[in-house]
Amino acid sequence: MLVTTKKEKVFKSSILFEKIIIFVKAQISSLIGGMTDYAIMVFFTEVFHVHYTISIAIGGIIGAVVNFSLNRAWTFRTKGFTYKNSFNKQLLKFVLVVLNSIFLKSSGTYLITTFLKLDYKISRIFVDLFVSIALNYTLQKYWVFKNTR
Repeated sequence: MLVTTKKEKVFKSSILFEKIIIFVKAQISSLIGGMTDYAIMVFFTEVFHVHYTISIAIGGIIGAVVNFSLNRAWTFRTKGFTYKNSFNKQLLKFVLVVLNSIFLKSSGTYLITTFLKLDYKISRIFVDLFVSIALNYTLQKYWVFKNTR
């Protein structure tokens, strides 16, 4: 029978707490980048009459710059750890994640808007939530901004 000591319980709970904090910080960074992205999408679509799929790409690029900066400097930076990858390697990996994200958001928004006849602004929110949590968070935490001791 395994006996868990008080010290082990505290250690396990502190690791869980740290993971929750990182997840919350990632969601805040994602929200700020996403709000920037979304506002630019609406602006280009409504003011300049750019098709929303193109506006998604424009907003996605600008929102990605905001998100990358916040994630690197704040979200995934952990005391006592360093990043496994250099800035340039992180940036390259992040660009790959963002390109896939923009493609999924643009095509997903188009499909939902076209087939379900929803407004593109509403479709975009549904697609964003799915892509951000299922794809972006996981890849950024475990691939782009991976920490090592």
